[in-house]
Amino acid sequence: MTSFTFISGNLGLDLAGTVQHRRSDRRDLLREPADLARWTVEAGILDVPPVAGDADLTAGKTLREALYRLALCRPAAGDAIDRLGGAVDRSAADGAGVAADDRRLVNRVAAGPPASVLLNDAGRVERSGDLAAALSTVAREAVQLLGGPQIVQIKECGGEVCTRLYVDASRGSSRRWCDMHECGNRAKAAGFRARRRV
Repeated sequence: MTSFTFISGNLGLDLAGTVQHRRSDRRDLLREPADLARWTVEAGILDVPPVAGDADLTAGKTLREALYRLALCRPAAGDAIDRLGGAVDRSAADGAGVAADDRRLVNRVAAGPPASVLLNDAGRVERSGDLAAALSTVAREAVQLLGGPQIVQIKECGGEVCTRLYVDASRGSSRRWCDMHECGNRAKAAGFRARRRV
């Protein structure tokens, strides 16, 4: 069973992170509808996996890819991010109308009713809804990130093959890896081995 991680600091970026190693050995963690349904529970959006079919999986993946592209072409002093937060030409995405199409899609999904939350008699939170409501919740959180001041804190992991996006809320924006335990440790171990060979 696929293990999901939630280390990006935003549900939209965590959903985008369900594709690993986008530029090399691409791995899609959402292989079947049940994977997406389980992701909504592990993400804390719903308490019970919703019913999901092939069309739902397609909708989830379509939202995921739109969010990924929008996060990559987000403005940072007029530019987009590179692997470590520097500048990249964003004209290709905007010029082709991709960014506008992606914004319309994300806005349409966000406009739907989100997952319901309530405080039950035992004083605990209950989360419920269908898959469309779960995706609306993800899209709403992503809109807040992509349209708010934290947009300039979006970075891509500095790991050798990792393409995970995350919100860098570290002091001085010095975070380099999506996760210190995985990508960070691998990078540090590789650096240590390289120094020992010298």
